[in-house]
Amino acid sequence: MIREVAERAKATGCLGKTDIGALVVWKRLSAQTPWVSKLMSLPDMDVRCITARAVQAARDTGVSRAEAAQAGRGIVWELPGFRTGDAPASAVLTAAAPQRMTVYDRRVQQALQTLGFTLSRAPGRYGRYMNLLDTLLSQGGQQADGCTARDLETALYWIGGNTPSAIS
Repeated sequence: MIREVAERAKATGCLGKTDIGALVVWKRLSAQTPWVSKLMSLPDMDVRCITARAVQAARDTGVSRAEAAQAGRGIVWELPGFRTGDAPASAVLTAAAPQRMTVYDRRVQQALQTLGFTLSRAPGRYGRYMNLLDTLLSQGGQQADGCTARDLETALYWIGGNTPSAIS
């Protein structure tokens, strides 16, 4: 699902309500929450204008991955349902720039905690998460050669999904 949305985002430079809806289903979020109604009541052109700016920010190779993540997250914040929690926003940004961004969710958070890394809920968490992934990759030595941030995120997802108590 995320690959299909990423292909559309690559071609159009933005995401629409249909794309965001697909990512919500992919992340297994409830489509019956009040924020979904608010989002779907916005004109699609408004959503596309906001996400076009977020796509541009996420793809900006003139700044670090963490800075691009933080900028994109700050823009996606303008959409209903994206002000708290980083999981849906990270899915949008990952679809926008799959070679650069990665998905954050409770399983990743749990894995990081299990492995002894602290990632607080304070504002800016998604940017700090991306910075942490870059640090882990740069310090991984030969074991990390050829690995991407997305590879690391996928491994964390599976580690976190198999721990006793997942946190948000």
